[in-house]
Amino acid sequence: MDATSLAPVTGAATRFLSGAGLLLRGIGLYVRSPGLMLLGVVPALISGVLFVAAFASLLYFVDDLAALVTPFADDWSGAWRGLVRVIAGLAIVGLAGLLGVLTFTAVTLAVGDPFYEKISERVEDRLGGTPGAVEVPFWASVRRSIIDSLRLLAVSVLVGVPLFAAGFIPVVGQTVVPVIGAAVGGWFLALELVGAAFYRRGMGLPERRSLLKADRPTTLGFGVAVFVCFLIPLGAVLVMPAAVAGATLLARRSLGQSVE
Repeated sequence: MDATSLAPVTGAATRFLSGAGLLLRGIGLYVRSPGLMLLGVVPALISGVLFVAAFASLLYFVDDLAALVTPFADDWSGAWRGLVRVIAGLAIVGLAGLLGVLTFTAVTLAVGDPFYEKISERVEDRLGGTPGAVEVPFWASVRRSIIDSLRLLAVSVLVGVPLFAAGFIPVVGQTVVPVIGAAVGGWFLALELVGAAFYRRGMGLPERRSLLKADRPTTLGFGVAVFVCFLIPLGAVLVMPAAVAGATLLARRSLGQSVE
């Protein structure tokens, strides 16, 4: 079946909300299963502690970093220098938030690969199993997951740098740029999180990118919902396992398989 034909025929806004609804369904599947909850807590908690410490350090030094990237303002009057460095600080925190959300996903998936693989597998078992499943050796799966994560991270950095620069633009940098950042971050998060379901079928990054593009609004709805949750303090720790469950639903939908 042509992947494009699997996309719903409803409007983009409805499909976007439907994608966000997949995260809610993932949360429902997760909280109703103590076994899934136990599997999901440990890796997310380890990564969460590391990233909270790193982000707290960034906030502590953000004034120094803002001064470091705006040497041209050293001789300006106090008011203008302060304004430019506040904008620079916001841009730095915004870029760090975008990269932090994306790297958190990559690191946590790498740390908790066996746990999240099991969560995804159990969700699929509840929905009738995994059509087209292939046996992938553990270390081969981990290696491919790390390589794909690094590829996605490299692309996200390339996108994030221009967004960082755009953050210096008054008004636009504090309104439009965060929305674009959420959309970009959500897209890459969705690509990351569906990895387990596609690897189980012997499909890598190119295949999942192609299939998710066939219904981009749904993918963005799911990814942006996860992205926003990850920005909440400790949200990533709490939501990651449910996001994996929701991503399994997204993967099955993109493949034209039952999600009921």
